[in-house]
Amino acid sequence: MSSFKSFLRSGHAPTLFAAFFYFMFSCCIWVLNGAMAPFISEAFELNAAQKGLMLSIPIIAGALMRFPLGILSQYIGRKNATLVEMGLIAVAMLFGFFMVHSFNDLLAMGVLLGIAGASFGVALSLGSGSFPPQHKGLAMGLVGAGNVGTALSVLVAPPLAQWLGWQAVYGVAAVAILVPMAVMVLFAQEPPDVDSHASMREHVACLFEKDGWAFSLIYGITFGGFIGLTTFLPSYYHDQFGVSKVQAGQLTMLAAFMGAAVRVMGGWISDRWGGVNTLTLVLVVSAVSLALIGLSSSSLAITTLLLMVCFAALGAGNGALFQLVPLRWPTTTAVAGSMIGEIGALGGGLVPNAMGLSKQYLGTYMWGFMLFAVLALVMLGVMRVMQIRWTRTWAEKGGRARSVPTGPADEGDRPVRPLRRSAGR
Repeated sequence: MSSFKSFLRSGHAPTLFAAFFYFMFSCCIWVLNGAMAPFISEAFELNAAQKGLMLSIPIIAGALMRFPLGILSQYIGRKNATLVEMGLIAVAMLFGFFMVHSFNDLLAMGVLLGIAGASFGVALSLGSGSFPPQHKGLAMGLVGAGNVGTALSVLVAPPLAQWLGWQAVYGVAAVAILVPMAVMVLFAQEPPDVDSHASMREHVACLFEKDGWAFSLIYGITFGGFIGLTTFLPSYYHDQFGVSKVQAGQLTMLAAFMGAAVRVMGGWISDRWGGVNTLTLVLVVSAVSLALIGLSSSSLAITTLLLMVCFAALGAGNGALFQLVPLRWPTTTAVAGSMIGEIGALGGGLVPNAMGLSKQYLGTYMWGFMLFAVLALVMLGVMRVMQIRWTRTWAEKGGRARSVPTGPADEGDRPVRPLRRSAGR
């Protein structure tokens, strides 16, 4: 407890809380269509491929909006950027309440839900910006635990949809977003960790580096898997096992809550054990559990237990990867995080599409799970090769923070290679 208090004193705790609260509400709204998918599918009589398309659009739209929001935050400040975004979310929810009357309107609503999905990079940078490097992994893990909003969405939205009608849930969300806006105004402050005089080239340098793309693809497995599966599972439970719409949301909540909760632990473990070591274990567990889920589609209990294991691994992986980001890009964490979040979250759009197409044309969801398991193993191999250079330049062995930070070189935030230690030390 004393160490946690020391952690809170090392940064600005009210901003950390405001960033978490903002990200939690954003995640809740981002996956609304997934949470209400059984109701929406029934209303519009959607087939498996149409369901996959409907579920993937908010994820893809959110991914594409992340980097522009990160750039905006560099010029108007992260706190102001969150307020602009939440205002746009409120307008989008009103569109959903008044204007969604056809499948095309529903797809347009999916694009607008993506506004909520853009929050990730700015939320993490805002919450962790006042904390020192050795605590950023835990700070980012705590903010990232706002992913629990996805669990709240699949838990709360189905009963609301059953009571008020699924379209009325958008109206409830339009009012609810005013709460995190008030918290942000009252408690958050702009962190001091960004050089406001940095050039545009310095801000976007991570876009042109191999490390940025490696992190993005790994994140496509961890966070992409988390958000894609969370969006898809209410439909999967309802269609595959015949449970009620509300029960499908409750079962999804068990897995989503596990992933969100363990994210904090992933950041904390990575601060001590190293992000690379943690991600190695994460990708192995994810691949094995995904393959077993595909093979256990006849058992509701086994599937639910395996999904909880899988989500725990994916959640820990999200925390682990973003323990590494501020080490690699110490002065442009917001933009680097947004870019990695943008490219990585696109992996989430692959999940419901792959599942829908697998069911539509192959008669089973199994091959969708198998595809994602194979991709996890591929990214494990890529990371193990690249980490050899990472631990020689900007991180300690295993991916821990260096005790003495190194300065940026000419290209982006690439750290200067430290002097070799003498044999006697």
